[in-house]
Amino acid sequence: MGDPRRDLPSVSALLESEALRPLLARAPRSLVTEAVRAALAAARQGDRPLPEAADGWAGRVAEALAERERPSLRPVVNASGVVLHTNLGRAPLAAAALDAIRAVAAGFSNLEYDLEAGARGSRYTHCVTLLRELTGAEDAIVVNNCAAALVLALNTVADGRDAIVSRGELVEIGGSFRVPDIMAKSGARLVEVGTTNRTRLGDYHAAVGERTAALVKVHRSNFTIEGFVAEATVRELATLAAETGVPLVHDFGSGLLLPLDAFGLRGEPTAADAVRDGATLVLMSGDKLLGGPQAGIVVGKAAVVGRLRRNPLTRALRVDKLTLAALEATLALYRDPARALREVPALAMLTAPAAAVEARAHRLRESLAPRGVGSRVVESVATVGGGAFPSARIASFALALEAEAREAERRLRAGALPVIGRIADDRLLLDLRSVPPEHDPLLVDAVVGALA
Repeated sequence: MGDPRRDLPSVSALLESEALRPLLARAPRSLVTEAVRAALAAARQGDRPLPEAADGWAGRVAEALAERERPSLRPVVNASGVVLHTNLGRAPLAAAALDAIRAVAAGFSNLEYDLEAGARGSRYTHCVTLLRELTGAEDAIVVNNCAAALVLALNTVADGRDAIVSRGELVEIGGSFRVPDIMAKSGARLVEVGTTNRTRLGDYHAAVGERTAALVKVHRSNFTIEGFVAEATVRELATLAAETGVPLVHDFGSGLLLPLDAFGLRGEPTAADAVRDGATLVLMSGDKLLGGPQAGIVVGKAAVVGRLRRNPLTRALRVDKLTLAALEATLALYRDPARALREVPALAMLTAPAAAVEARAHRLRESLAPRGVGSRVVESVATVGGGAFPSARIASFALALEAEAREAERRLRAGALPVIGRIADDRLLLDLRSVPPEHDPLLVDAVVGALA
């Protein structure tokens, strides 16, 4: 018996077939040709039955074409239970931020135009008023992320000179990038003091010399050290900085603007706390607990922020109009803290009552069951993520799918709208703490589409 794959149609025969005309009408011929070749290659190598007619081949080519047309950067449903998941894009934006992006992106803007003077302006004036108001700082500047803010700050105040930092704060951040490596790229010479677990104010004081240009404090936001530990506080270091005449650069990180103690999330200072404690510059991320777009925010003393603004490196690290629009709209929500807790998605997810999450889980289970997907509502533990509140465990609820965990996880990742869950105790859990409530219908449809 002959191998039917020897009788596969040619590329040109399929392209000239009536069945493929709709695909050629909506997509470039070159792209359809690639899809035809891919469909034929898969037929030669695969074990699926070969199509018996042109319509069947059209379906295979349409699948290959859809794969090629699919964007590389795509929305996913974050059901991992990690709210600020760095690999999944960190903080989702508030509706107000999305509206601001649309308004600014649709046409021209006063990005670098002074409307009052009728002359060239600066993009670095945007968001400054709100940042001063919300943190109590004298001035502010926004660059493209917190690592960039750290490089810019040290390059401005300590290029070719010494920056003193505790050994216990030379941390590694996401993607295997290490703070000391990032700091070194600024041109500053790092002077390490203290030990991994104990660094006292006296260690900094002893290291200050003629070449000292900065004291650096790095907030250990993605891990904790407990037991026999000691560290110099920002307030203590600010006093030393004032005595020695060198600036204190505080890599604060998380961007928290509102205390969350009332919701069981304790131990993370706010940006206003960091400014009030006397740091010369406070550096933070826009897309962590602040809940805005990726950005590196620097607030602090006006004289030093002004020097950052004049540094030529700022040009290489600047943010675009869409980031500034989203950040300004997000910051404006914090003028009413209750509104920020409701409308900034990251804060809303972190502070939602566990009972509300449980009620959503039961509703979703009832929606899935008639459509062929079985699940159970189980207790879960969610985390903040994004290098903030590293030891916090948040009560949550998840759907435990009644399916083989690894195969179900693979199929959900491969869906038209990928769903990212987590496997625990050989069960695939979809934790609703990290799913905005308005995305519940999307989650149901995605799960049914992948598994039912």
